[in-house]
Amino acid sequence: MVKFKMKIHNSTVLITGANRGIGLEMARMCAFEKAHLHLVIRKNDPGLVEDLTKRGALSVTLWVADLSLRNEVATLIEKLCHHPIDIVINNAGLLTGGLLEDQPLDDIYAMFHVNLLSLVHLTHGLLPSMIKRGRGKIVNNSSVSAFMHFPCATTYAASKAAVVAFTNSLAAELKGTGVSTLCLITPGVKTRMFDEIEIKYAKNLEIPADYISAELYAQRVKNAIIEDVPFLYPSGPSWVGLNIARYLPFLFKMEIGRRFHR
Repeated sequence: MVKFKMKIHNSTVLITGANRGIGLEMARMCAFEKAHLHLVIRKNDPGLVEDLTKRGALSVTLWVADLSLRNEVATLIEKLCHHPIDIVINNAGLLTGGLLEDQPLDDIYAMFHVNLLSLVHLTHGLLPSMIKRGRGKIVNNSSVSAFMHFPCATTYAASKAAVVAFTNSLAAELKGTGVSTLCLITPGVKTRMFDEIEIKYAKNLEIPADYISAELYAQRVKNAIIEDVPFLYPSGPSWVGLNIARYLPFLFKMEIGRRFHR
């Protein structure tokens, strides 16, 4: 049997959180692959269009929306329904961290809206067109935190674990439709959000220094999309830590207990 290959070239790709970090590097990767780009960002950035066009994008459309607000997500979907999307990359994310009682509730609500609810909402709105056309890819950005349940990551880890559960269930529903899913179990990637981890966690938790560049991670995402694998797991020390957390949880708890203090 010939394995299905999803092409990025000449496809229409939607990326949320596309103005920085992993999202920006994925947009650059898709531009190099000569895709049509629809980018969801919080503030207008005309320079982004020029940059990605120079890198090879066939077209670049910017959509300004605050994904922490349900009405703005709904409005975005109404506009996007006029543009058949081949690949949806639900990448936008917010980080919460620290002792639970110290995390501001407004931050927690905003994080769940961006990391989980907008992801589900966008998928819900764009999926019917994909199924009707019999092709498409839903890429959801989760995290090693979905399995590695560090102290100080209570709310963030909960959002990312929910993304895994949502993607797994959706994959089962989509069997035979021509639409597939990819769940990114993202390791430490050197971005501005990664730098925030030390600010939010370091008071109570010793943070591992293992990370990769956003550019390298975008290339790994590209390969996972093309090969149509259901999960993209990390490699190196992150892979080891992830599997200890999944299959030897007592060892993981011992190690994080050593690193954590109130």
